[in-house]
Amino acid sequence: MFDTNDDRKKMNAVVERFKDEMKKVRTGRAHPDMLSGVKVEAYGQWMPLNQVANVTISDATMLLVTPFDPTTIANIESAIRADNTLGLNPSDDGRVVRVPIPPLTEERRREIVKTASTKVEEAKVGIRNVREDARKDIKEAKDLPEDARKRAEKEIDDMTKEFTDIIDSEFKAKEAEIMKI
Repeated sequence: MFDTNDDRKKMNAVVERFKDEMKKVRTGRAHPDMLSGVKVEAYGQWMPLNQVANVTISDATMLLVTPFDPTTIANIESAIRADNTLGLNPSDDGRVVRVPIPPLTEERRREIVKTASTKVEEAKVGIRNVREDARKDIKEAKDLPEDARKRAEKEIDDMTKEFTDIIDSEFKAKEAEIMKI
């Protein structure tokens, strides 16, 4: 019997990574994960924003970034401004960085959906790579009887479809969230 549990775990990891990427996609509402990809220069090295500041939601259209060390406030503000994929214009009052989330235009919403769809394709490629590795392992298993080989291949194909469907449904939900005004 060929064990497909490792392949299931790998495919699940691809889906989880995809879900994390979808959390970072801007939907027109303030969400702390929007800034999770921002790197800030602090203490002579580049660090993720969440290691130098606390990100909270003030209301549906405003994020508050409170630095742990007030000397890093200018670097935090410029790092958020420099991230062109976000298109945000932060300002600081000396203690916190306020990041207003402007309403999305129809054109910008379509752009965001298009960008998110590239992440869908990357995730599906990851799933297909796991499937190909599993098929290679099945072929290399010399002591596996033919019927067990066929069953294992069918199980891998079913898992591939299952995880691809999960990715598609996650994307459809995110797309609806992005396009909702």
